[in-house]
Amino acid sequence: MEPSPKRMPTLDEVAARAGVSRTAASRVINNAPHVSRAKREAVQRAVRELSFVPNPAAQALATRKVGAVVLALSSDEPGLFADPFFAEVVVGVSAALEPTELELVLLLANTPRGRERFERLLRSRRADGVMLMALRGDDPLGRLCEEVALPVVFGGRPLSGEPTWYVDADNRGGARLAAEHFARTGRRRPVMITGQVDAGASVAREQGFTDGLTLSGLSLLGVEPGQFTEDGGAGAMERLLRARPDAVFAASDAMAIGALRTLRERGLRVPEDVAVIGFDDLASARHTSPPLTTVHQPVRALGQEMARMLVSAIEGHRPSPLILPTRLTVRESAPDLPTPA
Repeated sequence: MEPSPKRMPTLDEVAARAGVSRTAASRVINNAPHVSRAKREAVQRAVRELSFVPNPAAQALATRKVGAVVLALSSDEPGLFADPFFAEVVVGVSAALEPTELELVLLLANTPRGRERFERLLRSRRADGVMLMALRGDDPLGRLCEEVALPVVFGGRPLSGEPTWYVDADNRGGARLAAEHFARTGRRRPVMITGQVDAGASVAREQGFTDGLTLSGLSLLGVEPGQFTEDGGAGAMERLLRARPDAVFAASDAMAIGALRTLRERGLRVPEDVAVIGFDDLASARHTSPPLTTVHQPVRALGQEMARMLVSAIEGHRPSPLILPTRLTVRESAPDLPTPA
């Protein structure tokens, strides 16, 4: 009687031997990103011990390309893609994808329905990779992507976790330039309008502005959140007027435009009474009254580099995270020389 053929170990048995989930084991075997070193080593050890041989058909299915990538925003605001900042990002992403055969899928995914749609898209493998933007705090979108063996590039480094791939601007350094400019031009009573308190860019810009003031011997008299919107900036400026500031740094151009509106309505002159600096250097900054001094970040390049990084990851490469430089663009709202009263 011939001995029965030896049964091959299964993926579930590899996962059990390694003490990890089936998903984690699959990600390691398919050489996917976003797996801790400890889990990766445990799975590789279990594969050797069990003499596990991956199923070629299953591997082919797991690595099949579908010709699409997702740009997902953690927001439930329908008009977000019309925001000048995100519109520039989309233009940059589209330009980088133009030479490829990849289609771009845009998705708002902050509501339960949006997250469910995003999760279905990932689990059904209807995309080859994902770009995530506008993440806040411990965002569930990041966790969803960790469970699926797809390349993920973050637009802006999130506050939590250690992403393998991300593209960000030098938010901290740019905000420090704003503080140094106020000090150099004789401003002594600075305040700040921040974005969301759990957004990475907002936190970094507040830290950079505070660092710059401290190094210049100045103190921050007040901070108010403006939610990265024009109306939010206007309301924050109204509250900050109690501190009698002579300078305000807004962590986005939209909030700076709102601040300019409030200052004008209250009869305060810019820059004679209050100097204003924004962050982004969008096209609208050139057309405010007066034209807005702002920290320039390469918004379109942010989108381009995110897409290029994702394409490289999809092709099996290991690109490095990227920080894009920022610089101060000086206009009439905060001129170079001290402004006489």
